[in-house]
Amino acid sequence: MQHSEIMNFEKIIEYSTHGITSKQIIKKSSGNVTLFSFDKGQGLSEHTAPFDALVNVIEGEALVIIDKKEYLLKSGEAIIMPANVPHALSAPEQFKMLLTMIKI
Repeated sequence: MQHSEIMNFEKIIEYSTHGITSKQIIKKSSGNVTLFSFDKGQGLSEHTAPFDALVNVIEGEALVIIDKKEYLLKSGEAIIMPANVPHALSAPEQFKMLLTMIKI
């Protein structure tokens, strides 16, 4: 991605049939911003990360599971997944999200 360029996150990533697509927006030693698209039925299995991560749903609906508790996020909604706490994501329908992780 270019600096000082207007981006429309919904339009710069496409869905992949039966898959997950990711596109790195920013990658620095201090953190990452990554755009994802999930086809219906896809997901990321339970895992942990050493840093807090912000999930911002930009299209569709995402099921985010944090420490065994389910949260259904709709377009425009966001949630913080805390560091070192098990979490997972799944797609009850196609969705796109922006994941921001700050390494502090």
